[in-house]
Formats: sequence, structure tokens, C-alpha cells
Amino acid sequence: MDIETRLQTVESLLQPWTATATHPEANRCDVVIDSQHLHAAVQALKEVGWGYLSAISGLDCAAPAPAEGQPAVEGHLEVLYHFCDGPAVLTIRVSLPYADAILPSVCDLLPYATLYERELMELLGVRIEGTPNSDRLVLPDEWPDGVYPLRKAFTGFAAPATEGKE
Repeated sequence: MDIETRLQTVESLLQPWTATATHPEANRCDVVIDSQHLHAAVQALKEVGWGYLSAISGLDCAAPAPAEGQPAVEGHLEVLYHFCDGPAVLTIRVSLPYADAILPSVCDLLPYATLYERELMELLGVRIEGTPNSDRLVLPDEWPDGVYPLRKAFTGFAAPATEGKE
């Protein structure tokens, strides 16, 4: 099956849950779906055997400063589920408000997604409901709760005082 046919097949498969679909490159299809449909969309991919989950990535889409006289626009988080089927790449994009950054786990369908889900929780602050393992993955145990180093609002910690050092 050629790339174009693979992408047409997956776009048609996900159509019931897709808000928008784009083709940023000849071998790629990006679909935007609502978080409530994520599990059903991944289940549909698994049932037909379309590709494999190659990565889950997250973006902090902070709002730009408003132009003078314009109202402020709220930023959001975006989680991208990347699936590959040969050279064809599907990205499922899910947008989440900062205040309600919650997604269903897909680990019951794709057990190896647990590492990606833990990374999203720990580094970006996305709450994954139903994930089998929410232990810390990369940050130290003493890392403060509610501080997410991949969010644009994170600017680091103040340097400790070094009294008496020159």
C-alpha cells in the first residue's frame, strides 16, 4: 500500500472523531480531536492494526502578549500522539486548557505508552486518568509538586545563597 493510500485510510478511519485534518507533508497526516475521543481513536487504530505508537510529545502553547487594546488570549497545552505505518506518519493532536489538562490513559491499549504518559505528567503537568503507573520517571523525588519544567512559565529556581564565598 502506498503512502497516500495509508494516509487516506487512517484519515477515513478517524473521521468520526476528527475536528480538522491537515497534511503538512506528503507522508504526514495531522488530525485534531477532542480529549474525550482520544481513547476511541487509539482503539480504532489498534483494531485495524494501523501502525504503532512511536512517541507522545507535549507542547506548551503559551499565549502571545496581546496587541495594544486587544483582549488577552489564553494559552493551552497540546499533546501529540505520533503513529507510524511504514513511511506514513499520523499525529493525533489534543488541545488542553492549562486549568483542566486531563487525558485518558491509552496504556490499556498500548502498554508501552506508560513511559510517555509518566513523562507528560511529570514534566508538563498533564493529568492522565487511569494510567497504571504514575511514579516519577526523571525528576528527583524532592522535586516540588506543581512545578513542571517543560512549561514556558518555568524559569528555573533561584540560586541558593552562598554566604561567605568569593
